[in-house]
This record gives sequence, structure tokens and C-alpha cells, in this order.
Amino acid sequence: MIPVEILKKIRKIHITATRLAANVFAGGYKSAFKGRGLEFDEVREYVVGDEIRFIDWNITARTGSPHIKKFIEEREQSIMILLDASRSGYFGSTDKLKKELAAEISAVLASSAAKNNDKAGLIVFTDRIEKFVPPRKGRNHILRLIREALYFRPEGRRTDIPMAIDYLNRMTTRRSIAFIISDFYAPDIKVSLSLANKKHDVIAVRITDPRDSVMPDAGVISLVDRESGKRYLLDTGKRSVREGYAAVAQRKSKELKNVFASVGIDSIDISTAKPYTEALAQFFKKRTARRGARG
Repeated sequence: MIPVEILKKIRKIHITATRLAANVFAGGYKSAFKGRGLEFDEVREYVVGDEIRFIDWNITARTGSPHIKKFIEEREQSIMILLDASRSGYFGSTDKLKKELAAEISAVLASSAAKNNDKAGLIVFTDRIEKFVPPRKGRNHILRLIREALYFRPEGRRTDIPMAIDYLNRMTTRRSIAFIISDFYAPDIKVSLSLANKKHDVIAVRITDPRDSVMPDAGVISLVDRESGKRYLLDTGKRSVREGYAAVAQRKSKELKNVFASVGIDSIDISTAKPYTEALAQFFKKRTARRGARG
């Protein structure tokens, strides 16, 4: 039985997400993703003006005359939300935990897809696949996605993004828009992201908190790595400790952004300390502008 307070939170998030999808993100989502998928239609003879990259070389060789593959725009798309439910999400120095923010973003993305008549699905993962909800439409389905994102209690503690991506590739036969929502405290993700982006349109949504990069002066404190369970003692009263912490965080953030750029995927940084609407709106705006520039 789901607690009453969780049910109230689910309804509140659904109302907020639906309103944002209708009034704030509807045009942005549609412009950013409409026409991303192409579906094979037929092969026909080449005519002047056709794009050379669509030439079917096998049929061209057999017939002796150039033929191209004709594609039509997919009218219906699917978005898959890969939601990191590892223990590091149970942290927040503001009024919201990372996992709560991730659930809200999942709700907005799913609601935006529904508003555009697209399907939405969910993969909840840690160091194992915790839950898979196939892509579907409908209000009840969106409510289920929000419930799973907010209330699901995972068994795993750590983060295994390559495993989640492998599962996505095995469970989806068609190209999808794949949002990976995580703080990305995971090693060895470059190869998996690169392979996934060849099949899907992958977007990394990185959830951060101010304390990920800035350590306050609070004297000697005990810290617990939620994923490994290890405990650490830090003397935050020392300036060198605080500066070293910030330097490591900055280096890791830069390395992660370089990974995203090197494999050609877009990323969105969203902090628990700021409204996520601005970051999402900027992302949709940039995607739309880039698509317009490409014609």
C-alpha cells in the first residue's frame, strides 16, 4: 500500500508536469524532437537532387542504375527514461533530494511526450535493472511512471550505466529518444554511451547538488558514501581540504562533459538548488536552433 503522503505527492507532480508540458515545454519538445526518427519506406531510382548518402549500393550494383532508399518521417516516437535509483540519489542539501528532482524531471519529460502523442517508457536501474515499464500512452500510464520514479524502493546501491544501456538496446527494437537521468557517479561509461547513441538519440540529464562541488566550513565531519557504505572523516575547517574537494569535483565535471562531447550526445545539468524549468527550456531551445541550422 502506497502511503497517503506519497499519493498526494504523485498527484501534485502529475498536475505540475502536465501544466508545464502544456504551457511551457509543448512547443520546445515538439520542435526539438519532431522528425528525429526516420522509417524506411521504399527503394526508387535516383533523380537529380536526391541525397547521395541514401543511395542503396546493393540494388544499384544489381540493376546497373542508381537507386536510393526513401524514408518517411515517423509520426509517433518513443522516449525512454533511464532513471538512476542508486543510493547517491538519496542526498540533497536543499529542500529537495536528487531522487525527488529526478522523479519530477521524469514526469515532465513523460508528460511532454504524451502531449505530443508520443509514447513514454521507464527503466529504473542501480547496479541491476530494478524496473522496466514499456512505452505506452495515456494518463494512467503517466501516473504509473511518476509512481515508479518517486516511490520505487530499489534493491541495489551502486550505479551501472553500461548495464542499463545494454538493457535498453535489448528491450527496444526501434530508435528512441533516451534520457539518462543520473548524477553519473559511475566509471567506464564512454563506450556504452557511444554505442547507444548510434541506435538512439541519447540525452544525459545530470542531477547535481551544491554540496557536490562546494564543501562548507563545518569542522570535522563524518561522511558516508551511500553507494559503497564507506565512512570518511574530513576536517572541513581546513581551507586546503575544501579547496581540494572543489578541485576534484571540478575536474570530474569537466571530464564528464568531455565524455559527452566526444561521443556526440547532448547533456543537461540540473541542480537541486535551481528551478529545472530554465535548464530544460534552454536545452529544447538549443536543439531546435541546431536543427534549424541543419535545415
